[in-house]
Amino acid sequence: MTALVVTLILIVLLLGILVAGLLRSHAEIMRTLHDMGMREDGTFAEQPRNAPLTQPGVSAPRTSDAPGADITGTKPDGSPRQISVVGTDHTTLLAFLSTGCSTCKAFWQEFGKRRDLQLPGTDTRMVIVTKSANAESASQLASLAPAHWPLVMSTEAWDYYGVPVSPYFILIDGPNGKVVGEGAGATWKQVHSLLGQAVADAGLFTGVGRNASTGTGAEREARADQELRDAGIEPGDHSLYTAETPDSKP
Repeated sequence: MTALVVTLILIVLLLGILVAGLLRSHAEIMRTLHDMGMREDGTFAEQPRNAPLTQPGVSAPRTSDAPGADITGTKPDGSPRQISVVGTDHTTLLAFLSTGCSTCKAFWQEFGKRRDLQLPGTDTRMVIVTKSANAESASQLASLAPAHWPLVMSTEAWDYYGVPVSPYFILIDGPNGKVVGEGAGATWKQVHSLLGQAVADAGLFTGVGRNASTGTGAEREARADQELRDAGIEPGDHSLYTAETPDSKP
């Protein structure tokens, strides 16, 4: 009899957890639909023809000169952690994740098993950012946090960057301290494609240095000159000139 009672109690607890999860997912869906303009009667408000098209639930991209900011918060064990993203010589990808959204599960798994992700940008480092301990489960994060990607619990970072949903990704160019790309996606492939386009538009590329095919003529020339000097090639070097072949015409 006692075993039966214990079993029934466990079943009720499991059902309670399941219902709570469904209610939370339902609330997230309703919030997203509301952000898309859904009225209380279930219809959508008509948008003007020139309204900007953005992914549902994702805010419009910020201006290209939007400043980044360093991330300050704690680790899941409560110890302080600060990640510098402004004034560095590399780009930083901020991955805003939570333990409650179903879409985030795929990213937790992807980041947990892979440390060889091809990150968009210039010598890019990735940092996972969750909300602080008053909004997240530190013990659950401790079990999810990949050992090879730093994690910071910081609601302040979410507020500063105006993160609209999770998962959400923001790419910051360290040398100029500016946000160069941001957005959301259901898979890492989608996010990589989205940010890869932002990197191309900003004149960055995956590797060391800047893309010499973008920018003004003076900027491209200056970058090319610097890359040649870094390689030990100075003005007048014979390697800069193509030797004439016997068949070439004068």
